[in-house]
Amino acid sequence: MPENRQNGTAERSPESLLCGTMEVHRRLLTEHAPYAAARAALENKAFAYEKGRERTTRAGVTLIQVVVHVVHQNGAQNIDDAQVTSQVEALNRDYRKTNTDVSGVPAVWQALAADCNIEFQLATTDPSGAPTNGITRTQTATASFGTDDAVKSTATGGQDPWPTDRYLNLWSCELGGGLLGYAQFPGGPAATDGVVILHSAFGTSGTATAPFNLGRTATHEVGHWLNLFHIWGDDGTACNGTDFVADTPNQGGPNFGKPDFPRVTCNNAPDGDMFMNYMDYVDDAAMFMFTEGQLTRMNATLDGPRASFHTA
Repeated sequence: MPENRQNGTAERSPESLLCGTMEVHRRLLTEHAPYAAARAALENKAFAYEKGRERTTRAGVTLIQVVVHVVHQNGAQNIDDAQVTSQVEALNRDYRKTNTDVSGVPAVWQALAADCNIEFQLATTDPSGAPTNGITRTQTATASFGTDDAVKSTATGGQDPWPTDRYLNLWSCELGGGLLGYAQFPGGPAATDGVVILHSAFGTSGTATAPFNLGRTATHEVGHWLNLFHIWGDDGTACNGTDFVADTPNQGGPNFGKPDFPRVTCNNAPDGDMFMNYMDYVDDAAMFMFTEGQLTRMNATLDGPRASFHTA
């Protein structure tokens, strides 16, 4: 993995920084017996929504309460409240399609760009009913975390989640192994549900570092939390995978950096890859849309295993 050190911080090339969600997914399929059945049930529901056999019960905007667990070794890892707030603001722009760069969606796909009618808010009440700013801070002796969920447990150097049926738990920390972040798909254990983000890819200020400084690592990972797959279907470059979304073109593996449109793979000419989709691997500045088909999958999730997040 390409890496150099400057001012004591590991700086990796953008193409070496990846999402660990599918690694967690595969692990849970072997380690957590109920997971496969829960996943199958949700995929059946998502398929019914896609085909119009079921329709969403969501009305208006779904407001999701967020708690951010800052797990740190002091110094830069202990990101400030403003950086945390900037991440929530970025999620709201991206999931409500108020991001100004959505104007960069190619004309052929502009009609597909979706307002997901999901908003996020730092929790104002903790699980015991006491007032909170929605941020916890935990000093750790662990130099960096991986995809084994150690950051999600006080016993292993991290911080226990708040009830995962009431709060979207986000962890900000130092990640090793070339990880930008990872999420747990719906259907996994409640004790490890949530999203983990590298602190230097969290939010838009403070330690957030280009090209991952627009908060879109969390946009991508929360997409997984809402049951979205990577847009290329996680089949390497074989052109045989699927993200189970009809309006996203088939593409030959992930894209990186800032591709030029059109980028043609998998015989998907003339328009090529929808690399500006949040579920690809491009730089933050090059991704700026979800599709209506992806929204349909989110609706199935919010009407299914994440229905507890509906608000009046």
